[in-house]
Amino acid sequence: MDLNIRIIGYIRNDWDHARPDQADSIMRSVSTIEVKEEYADGLYKIEKYRELNILWYFNRSDGYELQTTTRSGDYRGVFACCSPRRPSAIGLTRVTLLERNGNILTVTGLDALNGTPVLDIKPSLDLNQTSV
Repeated sequence: MDLNIRIIGYIRNDWDHARPDQADSIMRSVSTIEVKEEYADGLYKIEKYRELNILWYFNRSDGYELQTTTRSGDYRGVFACCSPRRPSAIGLTRVTLLERNGNILTVTGLDALNGTPVLDIKPSLDLNQTSV
């Protein structure tokens, strides 16, 4: 089986490095998602959505742990927490869309570092919403 995943863009913010305890600060800051021009048409009508799910690649994470201590001090399995040290190194964050300017999305709530590759963007749908 082939797995074809493309990098569709990159995260831009002031966070080149961060400690695990700074994740909340990163999420409170403003980030931009620069979608590659070749995928920009895929953003058509994205501003209809206030919240988006951003899938990204933990490109600076080294290896994985199946159990780890969380930021709160709890000990859990990796699939029961938000550790960057994951077997597939895929991050998922729900963000608030502030603005779209061409191929640039301005968001808050993103907990990824500057230069992080973006794999996909999907609208975050309300459970009562009937059409996509």
